[in-house]
Amino acid sequence: MRFMIIVKSCPEFEAEVQPDPDPEVMAAMASYHEELAKAGVLLDGSGLRPSRQGWRIHYGADNGKPSRRVVDGPFAEAKELIAGYTLIQVRSREEALEWSRRFPNPVREGAEAIVEVRQLYELEDFTPSEALDKMKGLDQRLGLS
Repeated sequence: MRFMIIVKSCPEFEAEVQPDPDPEVMAAMASYHEELAKAGVLLDGSGLRPSRQGWRIHYGADNGKPSRRVVDGPFAEAKELIAGYTLIQVRSREEALEWSRRFPNPVREGAEAIVEVRQLYELEDFTPSEALDKMKGLDQRLGLS
């Protein structure tokens, strides 16, 4: 089972007030991720640049035809944005919960912060189909399964 530990953004992250992360936060994150790696459950993890350096693709219809519109950042609600993530693979939801409880405060100890955890879909969760077989083949070629 794969789970993503999602670090929700905050105005401080979006403003990039500090060009370098707080050394205590960075040390705590490094230790935590090292523990995940030693346990063999770490798949990936990284921080994301502020939303002003990103964009969104808005899907819709224009005169009955599918359309896509690019909207450049920044985006207004920092609390709705993602500042970073850690991807883990564990045996159970309970194990993911235990690891997420140990996640360091991404802002700094004592500061308000939110970390959200979501389970990823696995290809086996879906009804078999030709398109699904194509996705599984791609995963195998890329070494993802």
